[in-house]
Amino acid sequence: MASLAEMFGAGGGQSYLGLPLCRDLSRLSADIVLIGAAGCTPYPSVGFYCAQGPVAVREAGQAYGAVLGHMNFDLGGPVLPAGVQAVDGGDLPQDPADPAGNRARIFGAVSQILDRQAVPVLIGGDDSVPIPMLEAFGARGRIFTVLQIDAHIDWRDAVEGERLGLSSTMRRASEMAHVGQIIQIGQRGIGSARESDVQDAVEWGVSFIPAGEVAREGVWRAVDLIEEAAEVIICLDVDALDPAVMPAVIGRTAGGLSYWQVLELIGGVAEKARIAGFDMVELMPERDVDGQGALLAAQLLAAVVGVIARQRVE
Repeated sequence: MASLAEMFGAGGGQSYLGLPLCRDLSRLSADIVLIGAAGCTPYPSVGFYCAQGPVAVREAGQAYGAVLGHMNFDLGGPVLPAGVQAVDGGDLPQDPADPAGNRARIFGAVSQILDRQAVPVLIGGDDSVPIPMLEAFGARGRIFTVLQIDAHIDWRDAVEGERLGLSSTMRRASEMAHVGQIIQIGQRGIGSARESDVQDAVEWGVSFIPAGEVAREGVWRAVDLIEEAAEVIICLDVDALDPAVMPAVIGRTAGGLSYWQVLELIGGVAEKARIAGFDMVELMPERDVDGQGALLAAQLLAAVVGVIARQRVE
């Protein structure tokens, strides 16, 4: 059966969108750097259940490698404007038996990218992956806003005795001195959060925009909550998207956001603030349907890279 890659004339390769590979981040010279992490701090009950997520996104994105310079109608032009360089740093060597090492590798890679004045784009892996990424921003001497797009709020203090797992991401972020604001959009259905977790988040100062509100009124309250000229780290869990278009998640829950709502949100943020970092997590290829979820993730990631790239030429 003919594939999209064959129709577009894309050759084989290992990088996302056919971007140049950069295996040595210490010698980095680029505006945007994509790195992958199969996991970070697993729960014993599930392990690295999204381990193949970065591979699936790259494989889906390779189809567009031959046409990267063509018109992208989601952006109004090519993904990368003239003069902006993006590279693929490959996947970090993560090990389910070495959570401390996993966190250190993500922290170190993101730190190197930030040291080179580039924007890190991290692809997971489960939702414990963003914790060390967020920590790496602490050495910048600035205050950041975290925008989480997710079906769940991730405010558990611990699960199965683990405080750095996927259900605790935003609670751990709230404890970082360099995180000044947290906005969370897309909550719906029943998840792991207790009423006390929600209360803790509200008392900390989190602004919640549930998926039901987005369906009725759009994403604009979330955009309005972003302060002008803020530096924003966007954390996207793909289960924020409706399972009708994103089936490749462990917990499908009806009523999620559309592709356009997520892209409209990120574009709106970029119009008033700077996107300092981005992660996309929780793609589970084993749950995908004919590669639909991976292709959506690859298309959305290309648009996000394009939005970030446009900020680099302003």
